[in-house]
Amino acid sequence: MALILPVLDKNPSWGEDCFIAPNATIVGDVTIGTHSSVWFNAVIRGDVNTITIGDYSNIQDGAVIHATYKKAATTIGSRVSVGHNAIVHGCTLHDNVLVGMGAIVMDKVIVESYCIIAAGSVVLENTYCESGYIYGGTPAKKIKPITEEQRALLNYLPDNYVMYSDWFK
Repeated sequence: MALILPVLDKNPSWGEDCFIAPNATIVGDVTIGTHSSVWFNAVIRGDVNTITIGDYSNIQDGAVIHATYKKAATTIGSRVSVGHNAIVHGCTLHDNVLVGMGAIVMDKVIVESYCIIAAGSVVLENTYCESGYIYGGTPAKKIKPITEEQRALLNYLPDNYVMYSDWFK
């Protein structure tokens, strides 16, 4: 069973038809929308600030979602995919975003809708990622516009994760 804990009388909550893996950890001031999923070994730590995750979003295996005390909450929109072992910390991800495997998105970053953060990238504090582009590297820079195929991926990938999560229910 997943580790779900209150912190300072703030309890995690989530909407209907969510999948929370049995070894995921969700603590504190965390709100997750409907049809979302939190996968194996993922950690969502709302102990020092608020974490909000929208509908149809997926937090994949080993990802860490955290924030910064009195400085930066974390807001993840709807239809967002946070890849395996990614770190999302004190930032805002708008709708239809993909954070690639092992990427790090730091405090006060804003990632607009229809952006891809490439696998292994490090998006430094206060970076603004413009809608419709791929950002990659260390530190992450605007690489090129997303293709129509990549835009389609951002639209259907969250639905795939709803399907995958149904396999475990």
